Amino acid sequence: MDAVVCQGVSKRFILRPDRPRSFQELLIGLLHPRRSAPARRLEFWALRDVSFAVPAGTTFGIVGENGSGKSTLLRIIARVLKPTSGHVRVRGRVAALLELGAGFHPELTGRENIYLYGSLLGLGRREINRHLESIVGFAELADFIDTPVKHYSSGMLVRLGFAVAVHLSPDILITDEILAVGDEAFQHKCLEKIYEFARAGGTIILVSHDLNLVRQLCDRALWLDRGRVRALGDPVAVTRAYLDWANEKAFLRSEGSGAARHRRWGSFEVEVTRVELLDGAGNPTWFFATGDPLTIRIHYRAHRRIERPVFGVGLHQGESVHITGPNTKFAGLEIDFVEGEGAVEYRVRELNLTRGVYLVSVAVSDHSLTHLYDYHDRLYRFEVRPRPGREAFGPVYLPAEWRHLNGAAGPTRPRPGYTPAPPPSPGPPPG
Repeated sequence: MDAVVCQGVSKRFILRPDRPRSFQELLIGLLHPRRSAPARRLEFWALRDVSFAVPAGTTFGIVGENGSGKSTLLRIIARVLKPTSGHVRVRGRVAALLELGAGFHPELTGRENIYLYGSLLGLGRREINRHLESIVGFAELADFIDTPVKHYSSGMLVRLGFAVAVHLSPDILITDEILAVGDEAFQHKCLEKIYEFARAGGTIILVSHDLNLVRQLCDRALWLDRGRVRALGDPVAVTRAYLDWANEKAFLRSEGSGAARHRRWGSFEVEVTRVELLDGAGNPTWFFATGDPLTIRIHYRAHRRIERPVFGVGLHQGESVHITGPNTKFAGLEIDFVEGEGAVEYRVRELNLTRGVYLVSVAVSDHSLTHLYDYHDRLYRFEVRPRPGREAFGPVYLPAEWRHLNGAAGPTRPRPGYTPAPPPSPGPPPG
């Protein structure tokens, strides 16, 4: 049985750029009416003929650029907006996390808003009472639950909204990138709760820019582009198509601006035709976590037989910090010759970088490293997100451990779950 079915859904908004934006503009317009052309009335189609179905008990991801219609689609499914044309059928109780603080009354306390939210889901007071303690505990708001939510920070609003939505037994959970506002620890806890909700047979529809999350969590995915369906189906195939399109668009944009021309040079007997950044499963992605595997795959085309070429990469933090610059020659990989098309890979077992955006350069040169066939200077980028408990300062994470050699501070007590390294074996006795 399908929990959500969208058939030919389109949504049109009427834009009136000449409409007064303040009382002052309205008053001036009344006192000094313009005798020029009538006010403009522009149409904007946020969605065009969108059709898909979400079977009950599955997770459905929606990806696309900002402004592609993702949030509008979620609002239509949640019955916040009505479609201009087409039909939407929803079976079951829906909990929607669409924007910060949505559904909360600012003058009511956190406790009162829990009851308000629950009543909107059709729950009685007795049923809400059964979940109240769990909601407050999950949101970590026991000290503030009787404070009006207008005094809550953005993080507190997120914690309360998510806790209420997942604890009041909805059939369908809808989220729109809402967890991006929370801190790392709470994001981790929310993801565990989402996995638990999915394992219990709940239906999830989510919008996320984290393509790894879409691949790992979703059964199917939809790519929206300017309100239209570009791809629908397997989440790995959909996100790969979206990434290829986005990378090509970014490269063409930089070419048009002249940036790519200034960041690429060489004699081009061998050309780098494409560069892929792959995760541990071999899927293209822009997002990695500290400690993840990373593969940089360099596709090339040799226009004639080239003897003993050398391929290299460079990792940079921003425009000024060069982190590393390995190549096949230094690694001992001797390539006798290249001719026609092929690819080489640089594989990192553990990406020990901390949070940030990093730039990638790639190059192919002759064996002496003095003649460049093709050089792409910082034309590719990826983002690293930290894992809980890993270092958060500086660009590099070093796998290491701290030890306290007992002194005046007293004995050291290992934290739970920590296994200290074995003591070093004694050396030979002195002479």
